[in-house]
Amino acid sequence: MISIPDAFAPTYAKARVKFLEAAAAAGARIASFNHPLPGREGERLALDVALDGDPASERILIVSSGCHGVEGFCGSGVQVFALHDADWREKTRAAGMTVLYMHALNPYGFSHLRRVTHENVDLNRNFQDFSKPLPRNPDYQRVHPLLLPETWPPDNANRHATEAFIAENGLKTWQSAISSGQYEVPEGLFYGGHAPTWSNGVIREALRQYAGHASQVAWIDLHTGLGPSGVGERIYAGRNDAQAIARARQCWGEQVTSIYDGSSTSAVITGMMWESIHNAAPQADYTGIALEYGTVPIAEMLDALRGDHWLALHPEAPDGLAEDIKARLKSAFYTDTDAWKGQVVSQARQAMFQALSL
Repeated sequence: MISIPDAFAPTYAKARVKFLEAAAAAGARIASFNHPLPGREGERLALDVALDGDPASERILIVSSGCHGVEGFCGSGVQVFALHDADWREKTRAAGMTVLYMHALNPYGFSHLRRVTHENVDLNRNFQDFSKPLPRNPDYQRVHPLLLPETWPPDNANRHATEAFIAENGLKTWQSAISSGQYEVPEGLFYGGHAPTWSNGVIREALRQYAGHASQVAWIDLHTGLGPSGVGERIYAGRNDAQAIARARQCWGEQVTSIYDGSSTSAVITGMMWESIHNAAPQADYTGIALEYGTVPIAEMLDALRGDHWLALHPEAPDGLAEDIKARLKSAFYTDTDAWKGQVVSQARQAMFQALSL
């Protein structure tokens, strides 16, 4: 067993070592999909997978981290703790469930302290059919000029204009306009891309290899940034299907929220990552949630993202300002306290045990 704080790491490079060591100690089958670019410290980047259990099992539970890069600090800690958790691993064997841990789905963002991929793409908006017309988000066009001002921090004129928009339209509209996803402004926030990203391709390949044969797939995708600090919202992650939503709530409780009925803190989005499982294992009964942990108020989270995108467009920024922007972004998606980590692991552990009932 490992202590909860010891399961977490301060950098991607150290998180990867902890994950690979835990997977090796558990006797899991390990594979790495190497990223073409180096990390922030010059380290090798990879999407690492660890398969814990019978590879022929038709019951697969996926536990994934780092879809949104910097959010990987949280998810990695959960995965490392789980691989050290003898009770959890014994219960999965008894239930005939094999666990597929997918570590650092977006390793570039994890290492470089960005939410997006190296293509500046929000990975959870990138699973579209790019042969068809992409969704439009006219509200984003309204707010984009406010999001990335000429200077950072924003000057008084930008702050007043932003405050006026929120006062007139509401914080929910501000959030939705920004975070629903958009496909017109490549340098903008929550950009879904114009083609599948590197991470998109390797996620699909990993799912095909390790879950393609399954008849039953559950998926817990770990996220941070929305909701009250330390509270893990269970957001239904699947198609707008009443039976599938009911199955998720039967497994994880009636508190499971949904973007489709407005009960979730998340905006309505498209191009989500779970779409990939239907291509990889079309025969499987699929049930999934995003476990979304709160960190800071949403206005702070969005401002931290604005600063990071501004920095990406201004590499000439002074070192001190760049460091402040990166530190603020990390804090917006990772609360580095033992209390918060304890909340994260306990709620994830409960959700994982509940998934065994599917």
